[in-house]
Amino acid sequence: MEQIDDSRLRGIIHDRIKERGGRIPFADFMAACLYEPGLGYYTSPGRKVGAEGDFYTSINVHRVFGRLIGREICRMWEVMGCPAPFTLVEAGAGHGRLAADVLDAVRELNPELYASLTLRLVEAEPSLAEAQRQVLAEHLDRVAWNDPAELMGGTLTFTGCLYSNELIDSFPTHVVEMTPAGLREVFVTADGDGFAEQLDLPSTPDLADYFRRIDVNLQPGQRTEINLNACRWLEGVARCLERGFVLTVDYGFLSPELYGPMRQNGTLLCYFRHTIQEDPYQRVGHQDITSHVDFTTLILRGEELGLHKAWFGEQYRFLMAAGLMEELMALESAAATEEERIKIRLVLKKLVLPEGGMGDTFKILVQAKGVENPRLLCMRDWSKLF
Repeated sequence: MEQIDDSRLRGIIHDRIKERGGRIPFADFMAACLYEPGLGYYTSPGRKVGAEGDFYTSINVHRVFGRLIGREICRMWEVMGCPAPFTLVEAGAGHGRLAADVLDAVRELNPELYASLTLRLVEAEPSLAEAQRQVLAEHLDRVAWNDPAELMGGTLTFTGCLYSNELIDSFPTHVVEMTPAGLREVFVTADGDGFAEQLDLPSTPDLADYFRRIDVNLQPGQRTEINLNACRWLEGVARCLERGFVLTVDYGFLSPELYGPMRQNGTLLCYFRHTIQEDPYQRVGHQDITSHVDFTTLILRGEELGLHKAWFGEQYRFLMAAGLMEELMALESAAATEEERIKIRLVLKKLVLPEGGMGDTFKILVQAKGVENPRLLCMRDWSKLF
């Protein structure tokens, strides 16, 4: 195993454990690993996504992913009555590649919308701002930056669309296990230079309430994750969004499948240089830690907050309905050789194929606020478009 110096962050977490009586909830451990200022996985410099990083997202597959998001945003603006100004917010903006692809598409497809919009980038790692400026050089007069605290605090008010790609899976989660004595939470303790786990009564009643809310009963011995931060984030988004849409792209399931008895060990995974790991206690701050998203809870909590489900389904259904075939035909017609056309087809298949691709692993949820019965592109029966 490659040796990585994570001693500084380990020391901070050990001190925190000592200060809090000898243990912390796993959610606090995960928060430090991912977001400790200057040392966490997402708050330290370095490329996380793409060939030089630890994982790929749909953005890295082809720019057509962002173009199709841009197509849907154009439709959202139209069904809202073409409001001006119109604000886009990308939460978890990374290096700005998706933002650039979206803005390129909007500028080409709807110049009137482009002229009236501002894209606000929200990103936890401040050092990425310069990379975003370079990627978005052609659009800087349309771009602004905001701190995540403004979104969570409900102070970034806007009319338009907030979108995110693989953001919610990175929120720190509580880990729980069903024992013969009832629901128990996983706490992290110090063990020499490393860490160990301890089961005890939940740190908050919200954990038991979470399962009652979605009518889920874990099996004896079953371990899983509860992402309370996803609900808190959605509450902030609902306060910020005055009218418009929330578009969430992530991997996950509805709760009956996510918490079904077939998932005895939950979905917590770690990513390091394109390999999947299962031990979150190694390479502290240097590997990604994620869990699958519970879309049932996002939908239910959204309804309570005035964010009504407009559409939910697999990524391939969204992309096909939004116009993937039209984009494919345009790319093929512009290709100079048959070899180039074949390459384009193979790349785009990765976005939609279920086996070995991203087509059904990723889901897309569209929620609307203050927009009655929106007729979006994703709602089209794409099988009848051809």
